[in-house]
Amino acid sequence: MNGGHGDPPADRDHPADCGGASPPDRWDFFVSYAAADRTWAEWIAWQLEDAGFQVLIQAWDFVPGSHWMTRMADGVRGADRVIAVLSYAYSRSPYERAVREEAFAVDPDGRTRRVIPIRVEDCPCPVLLNRVRSFDLFGLSEDEARSVLLDRIHAAVDGRGKPPTEPLYP
Repeated sequence: MNGGHGDPPADRDHPADCGGASPPDRWDFFVSYAAADRTWAEWIAWQLEDAGFQVLIQAWDFVPGSHWMTRMADGVRGADRVIAVLSYAYSRSPYERAVREEAFAVDPDGRTRRVIPIRVEDCPCPVLLNRVRSFDLFGLSEDEARSVLLDRIHAAVDGRGKPPTEPLYP
């Protein structure tokens, strides 16, 4: 197991911290991903935290001693939004399906933009997500991907994607 939702968390080399701060009870985002997409998931989480958002991600937050299924439920229920890192591996994972179903139960018509699908490879969206607007990060440079990610995330949070400058006259 290498850290995706389809598998229990792997051990990581971290120094013991017996007096660390307790984690938040609420997050802006829970990043749901398959083990094969851990690199993408961590990159996305890093960009979001760097932009000031609170993020729950298995690779960093499911530490030794934590209960894996409880943390998964915490992520879905305790985050304002769930980011689904879409790939062929993600669409085949039963754990990802459970995450998507739980998130859709809270926001079945998508009015609060509870689930944000992000494609990291050219793959079809899983059935539950095929009517939810997604965006792509694959095939872009790192700077382009960062810009697209943050622009689309801010639009999802704000509920509107108005550009910062006036559009060109046709």
